[in-house]
Amino acid sequence: MTLALEIQAMAPPAGPWRRAVQRLLARKGAVFGMVVVFFFVAVALLAPLISPYDPVATNWATVRKAPSAAHWFGTDEVGRDVLARVIWGARASLTAGVISVAIALAFGIPLGMLAGYRGGWIDAVIGRVVDAMLACPFLILAIALAAFLGPSLGNAMIAIGVTATPIFIRLTRGQVLTVKTEDFVEAARAVGNKEMRIAFRHVLPNVMPPLLVQASLAIATAIIAEASLSFLGLGQQPPAPSWGSMLNTAQRFLTQAPWMAIWPGFAIFLVVMGFNMLGDGLRDAFDPRQT
Repeated sequence: MTLALEIQAMAPPAGPWRRAVQRLLARKGAVFGMVVVFFFVAVALLAPLISPYDPVATNWATVRKAPSAAHWFGTDEVGRDVLARVIWGARASLTAGVISVAIALAFGIPLGMLAGYRGGWIDAVIGRVVDAMLACPFLILAIALAAFLGPSLGNAMIAIGVTATPIFIRLTRGQVLTVKTEDFVEAARAVGNKEMRIAFRHVLPNVMPPLLVQASLAIATAIIAEASLSFLGLGQQPPAPSWGSMLNTAQRFLTQAPWMAIWPGFAIFLVVMGFNMLGDGLRDAFDPRQT
């Protein structure tokens, strides 16, 4: 026992990222959220292999059939298998969530770093544009941009990504303002490092943890936004499967075929809950005050 303690004491301390992963795995809620997210990612990637039917193939002999051994989730108003459409719809929703947030990060991080690190009139101009965009509700602005660009999944992702960008600009700017005054940044400047190297070598890595947390939460918001745009006819276009468009169709058959709304709605609920629980776990894991 004493030898084991001595070996543990002699071992080098774990790095901050390793400690964050250990704290993340110690939280049951975060692990559950991670499992849910990985499950839907696997479903989306393996859709061609696990889908029992063609998601767009119609069968007028099986219109609005209740769940059965042949069709586990039932069929829709034109005889398409609901399970197959839910499986393929996961691709549209997860793709929209990830790419939209990637767009927001691609623009938000550089602009936020520029505003926070340079300051002055650059910070003032970027700040006023961000304030103007944040003054409009997220979903309303996304709907307006999607309507302007035209109805398609690609345009919906662009609209959601642009609408989410101000959040990442403001978060990055705030983190940069905090980090750039730290002693290690001043030490890097004192030994002659160029400002560009300091920004990307010393400041950027230290602002990434909060951005990762926000990104995981933003993916959940983007999935809801994509479903909303598809519900309104501005996202994935029929007959291509999308959870939002499936709900739009199902609203006309809630009493005759409730399973048409239950399964896509439950899928949205699960994946959004998974990303939110994972985001909460990441926030706690990256908090240095947590033990």
